[in-house]
Amino acid sequence: MKNRFIFLIFILILMVGLSGSIIAAETQKPTGPFDLLIVSGTVNNAQGKAVKEVGLHFFLNGEKVELEEEITTSKAGRYEAEIKMPSGTLPGARVEMEARKPSYKASEKILLDKIVKETIDEKGNTVYLAHHSFTLQRAISPAFWIASLVLLLVYVLIAFEVMHRTLAAMLGAALLLFITYTAGTFYPGYSILTFEDAMQAMDMNVIFLLMAMMIIVGVMKKTGVFQWMAYKSFQLARGNIFALAAILMFVTAFTSAFLDNVTTMLLIIPVTIEIAVTLKINPITLLMPEVFASNVGGTATLIGDPPNIMIGSYAKLSFVDFVSNLTIICLISLAVTIIFFIYWYKKDFLKAQVGDVQKLIAHLKEEYKITQKTLLVYCGIMLGITIFLFIIHGALHMEPSIAALIGAAVLLVVSRVDIVEMLEHEIEWPTLIFFMMLFIVVAGAEETGLIQIIADWVKNVSGGSLVAAILMVLWVSAIASAIIDNIPFTATMLPIVAYLTQVIPGAQSGVLWWALALGACLGGNGTMIGASANVVTVGMAERAGYPISFMYYMKVAALPMLVTIVLCSFWLLLVEM
Repeated sequence: MKNRFIFLIFILILMVGLSGSIIAAETQKPTGPFDLLIVSGTVNNAQGKAVKEVGLHFFLNGEKVELEEEITTSKAGRYEAEIKMPSGTLPGARVEMEARKPSYKASEKILLDKIVKETIDEKGNTVYLAHHSFTLQRAISPAFWIASLVLLLVYVLIAFEVMHRTLAAMLGAALLLFITYTAGTFYPGYSILTFEDAMQAMDMNVIFLLMAMMIIVGVMKKTGVFQWMAYKSFQLARGNIFALAAILMFVTAFTSAFLDNVTTMLLIIPVTIEIAVTLKINPITLLMPEVFASNVGGTATLIGDPPNIMIGSYAKLSFVDFVSNLTIICLISLAVTIIFFIYWYKKDFLKAQVGDVQKLIAHLKEEYKITQKTLLVYCGIMLGITIFLFIIHGALHMEPSIAALIGAAVLLVVSRVDIVEMLEHEIEWPTLIFFMMLFIVVAGAEETGLIQIIADWVKNVSGGSLVAAILMVLWVSAIASAIIDNIPFTATMLPIVAYLTQVIPGAQSGVLWWALALGACLGGNGTMIGASANVVTVGMAERAGYPISFMYYMKVAALPMLVTIVLCSFWLLLVEM
């Protein structure tokens, strides 16, 4: 009983103490009018791009102000803070703010010296307004070096084929995220890229566009139309090997302009090898001109080559933009390329044993005919509708991927092709995952400042001259794309070209985007690893018993690649003049 009494007394004392504290706290809250300062503005980096998630702190007469919630900038770099102060504090008080974010230098205390009295609200509080926008400068943090090394590591692994390019990109992306959520959790200087930033970095317009076009091509393959086109090319040439080479190059380039050039080569290589063997010439003499032509033709349109898809999605360029700006120079480059390769392989072509042309044509007609005419009609209609939507997608404010997705979906419905079969066998999942992981790796380099440093360097070297910038972007893109795969290089260059387009006088016309497209796509012709179509062609030729060495490929393709880049240089400068 005694213990219970003591326990009740203890509880009573505790409750009295707590109530006294609460009453005291309530009496400390300001009950009368107060000064309300609303501060707003925007935070940008040195390139004028908004900086999100910048932590903002405020100081009143040198003392830090404790706000009800943490103030950070939005995705657009904007912020707004409300600071309550005792009535009469403003305008005589000294109000300062400070900004902090990993990979950026902490700003010095910024004095808010333009505080304007706005009104007195219904509660008698005096409302003041202050607006201040400012620029945060980059800092070389540990995150910068880590992101730079990871990007370089991915490039090296891809260029020297140490591992599959998809695995290399996945390893790089995983490293960036892992370091952010381990070391970056305890030391902000090691924070590179958040998971949310990584998800936003993936350009799903590119992924969905590639996936949908793979489905459309996969359905078309069942009709035998691509092999039929190769047979018709031979029939049109009527046994003239020079005409055959030219026609095959043109057909390959035209097909690659509307379908993925990798898929085009996958379909045309087996037929080309059979024709070459029948003519008793080395298939390489036809395959090398074809793969070169596929990259030239793919350069002409938005959907013809993966770098163009990436550029179009990033810069919001339409199908018509690509066709109107690149078709003519691609046709000129194709014509020059045809002449070059016919001359280069002249001796090999003269050794061809044509034999009975009509018999061979009859054999090819029987071997490579349209197998499903009704399906081909469906494919032709849906491909035509899809291309039409590509042409008008800019007017509809519709992403190109939507046009491709509706075309692929409707084609699957009307053709009754097994969707599971398409997903398992026709969609190149390693390629799509490679793109997704690569976007994350490049986003890490951009978030930590590497991309901006490169962009500033290009700007300074060019001296702000549009001509110098055009030539730098074109030639650096061409040479780099010949050394490494043009897809990761293009991904790295996108934010750089976007910045240069904004700051260099005259670049607002978009000419630097065309320089990047021409350099990346045509430069990829220079070596066997420069473009995906090259790798596929070399692999299939080797499996058929016709190996192509790295040095042989470069010996044949480097010179015409340089010739096309020279032509592009004159073309781009002529357009700007």
